[in-house]
Amino acid sequence: MINRDHAYRMLAWRLKEAGIEGAALDARVLVQAACKASDIEMIREPGVMLTADEEKRLADYEARRLAHEPVSRILGRREFWGLDFEVTAATLDPRPDSETLIEAALDLLRDVETPRLLDIGTGTGCLLIALLHEREDAQGVGVDLSADALKVAGRNAAQLGVASRARFVEGAWTAGLRERFDLAISNPPYIERDVIETLDPEVRLHDPAMALDGGPDGLDAYRALAEELPSVLVPGGAVVLELGIGQAASVAALFERAGFASVATKKDLSGVERALSARMPGG
Repeated sequence: MINRDHAYRMLAWRLKEAGIEGAALDARVLVQAACKASDIEMIREPGVMLTADEEKRLADYEARRLAHEPVSRILGRREFWGLDFEVTAATLDPRPDSETLIEAALDLLRDVETPRLLDIGTGTGCLLIALLHEREDAQGVGVDLSADALKVAGRNAAQLGVASRARFVEGAWTAGLRERFDLAISNPPYIERDVIETLDPEVRLHDPAMALDGGPDGLDAYRALAEELPSVLVPGGAVVLELGIGQAASVAALFERAGFASVATKKDLSGVERALSARMPGG
């Protein structure tokens, strides 16, 4: 038998030796989860011995992490915008970079009363739910091709207290939508198809392929959105989209040609132009 502190140190060492980035943090999170201990218990009681069940659970977590399964996939949870989201194999893993979209969207919604929101490719629902959490006067619709992802989004909306203001619809892009929205937000697939096989295994093996594949040049989704969004936005309505590295100029040009105005980008904490925003004329 081993105690919590020893389990943490050994796991951190093994993950580091295997080249796992962020090994120390991953080890602490996995040991804590295996022991079902609180943050305070991990700090105050490092000498508590693991039970046989906890050791077995931790061994499973270790094997999966050494196989490059992300911690969020192992535990089935991911924090985004300070909220705890369920993640499954059917959903893209929410990432901190995407919080840049929430910041941009809230800026655009500052003077909009009772906004109507549209999240295309909703996945876990993290973008829509985070906005609904911040704007208690808002209502929204999340669209996704995956019925399994929509079930996850629905559970997340319920667990995070916004289910009464969120509706989830199975479909492609804006097909079948009859209402108009004040803001559309999306983290579309934007990876060039030939690049997907070069991605880290945490992404390549565990994120849904259709949430990654942006076509030969990575811009297929943006072309579709530029064409379809004008039909579902109110005059003066806004759009916020996640961008891949180096895509800002190309995506901006697509939306300008589609008649959007006030096209701008917002950088994430790494200095990457991560969010593109634009407005429909009028309003």
